[in-house]
This record gives sequence, structure tokens and C-alpha cells, in this order.
Amino acid sequence: MENVISTTVSHVGIRGSLNIAAIGKPPWSNYSHSGKLERLILQLGQGKGKFSEVTGIPRSLGCIGNNEFILRREPLSVERVKEIVKEFYFTKGRELYLTNYDSPEYLVRIARYAAALGIKEVYAIIRLEDVEKISPEEDINFIVELEYSPENFKKLEKLKWVYGALIMMTYREYQKFLKHPPQFHGEMYIDILYPGSLRYVNFNLIEMRRIHSPTTDTYHDCLAGTLAITADGYALPCPLLRNFVVGDAKSESIKQLLRKKRLKNFWKLTKDNIEGCSTCPFKYLCHDCRALEYQASGDIFGVEYCNIG
Repeated sequence: MENVISTTVSHVGIRGSLNIAAIGKPPWSNYSHSGKLERLILQLGQGKGKFSEVTGIPRSLGCIGNNEFILRREPLSVERVKEIVKEFYFTKGRELYLTNYDSPEYLVRIARYAAALGIKEVYAIIRLEDVEKISPEEDINFIVELEYSPENFKKLEKLKWVYGALIMMTYREYQKFLKHPPQFHGEMYIDILYPGSLRYVNFNLIEMRRIHSPTTDTYHDCLAGTLAITADGYALPCPLLRNFVVGDAKSESIKQLLRKKRLKNFWKLTKDNIEGCSTCPFKYLCHDCRALEYQASGDIFGVEYCNIG
């Protein structure tokens, strides 16, 4: 295995200080979780992303990235989407991620509504290809998604008003990125692309997945506090765990969904419940993406990406 530069010291590049909010994992993986709803990931369409539900989504931050999904029934109405946003506000949830949009205009419309309600953190993910269709909006944190390339970095550097950048890259590209990062002073979320199995992993998984959450002995570092709702209304513990429906947002309120035992079981899914991880000395320091593991192994308790066990 190649050595990987520690995520705690890789925030400084040759061209200056980098504001890297997350590498290979969602930023909330380092949070202290309390067992309450913290964030809603609300999908606003089928999506136009590079990766799809059919071909597989190998992204470490695929949960907030723009992917392409199969809609199994009619999408939620605009009115119901607004009701869901309002319900989230009344639960005192803090972070709203609007993603997998089909229309930038619709994305902005819902983000503007959420911000006007008073939701503290509204994040709207927009593809780099669509960024010219929107303008800066007060109280909306726009995150531009792009693939690693010098051409895309030049475009990103011109976007002085966007809050952050979700950058998809392989590990080898990540090494190049650290030497020649874009001159962008917003938050950067490094979205590492995983190969299909451990056999083709060319980086140190323990270093890449290192987290500093004090509650991993009680709550799952990524799923805890998260509720995802698809464009057609299915409630999930994660946008990528499409086969694990916990409720129906077409007929159930967020308050009702939060009573679901199945959802809470995902929030409390610690490494102690996963065979192969339970006796590992690094279990509380290692970020756990059940979606990537399930995609690779077909087992929700799978441990495909581990170079120790």
C-alpha cells in the first residue's frame, strides 16, 4: 500500500492554505452525535450525475453528490416538498442538503424557501455545467460539483461567490491535487472514487478514513442524525441505501418518520455490531460508509474495504 498524507496536515498546498472541509467522507463524520435529527438530504429529481443507481456509485461523498437514480413512482409535488422542508424546520434540524436536482431553477426555488423559513444551514449542490444558470443568493450555500481536471479548476477559480466545491477524483489525482490545488478559498470536499473491490485500492484506507468523532461507540459516524428523502418520497437512512426504505414521506411527516425503529437502528449501527470490525483496535477511528460496503459486497454488514481484516 502507498502511504497517504495525513488529512490533518494536508490542508496546505504549494499555492497557499487550503480550506479542505472533508477528504473521502462527509464533513459530519467528525461530529459529536446526540441521537436527534441533524440533517435532511432532500433529492429534487432523478439527477443528471455521472454515476447511477444501475452502474454503481463509487463515490466517498456520493450522499451529497449529484447522481442519477431510478424514480419508481411519481415525484413529490412542489407543495409536499415545501411541507417537508417546513417540517424539518420545526424539528429544529440544522443542515438541509438539496441535491440530485433536474432543474437548477427548482433547486434555487426550494433553497430560497428553506432559507426564508430560517433553516440555519441550507446547502444546494449544483453541477459546474449548470452554474451559469444561477446567481448568488443570500443565506444559501451553493456547492459546485466538478470532476478533477485543470480545465475545471480554471472555471472554479472564477467562481468567487460559491460556498464550496465538491471535487471528484481518484487517489492518484488527489496526490496531484495537493501539489497543484486550485486557487479557491471556499470549502473543498474531496470526493474520492473507490475501485470495485479492495484488490484495486491503491491507498492507505486507515489514513483516508480516519475520523475524530467522540460518539462512535454509541452512534454511527455517518448515518447518525441523517434522514434522506428521495425525489419520489421514499425515506432512507442514506441516499445511497436505496433498498432500505424506512418510511414514506408522501404520507408520513418527518415527525412520524423519526419514530421509525428501523431508522434509529441505522443511527445506532456502531462497529461493535459489524462482524470483522467489532474486535478491531481502530474501529472507533475508522469512517464507515455502509453504502460503499453494501455496493461492493451486497451485504449491509459487509467489510469489503479493509486492509487489516
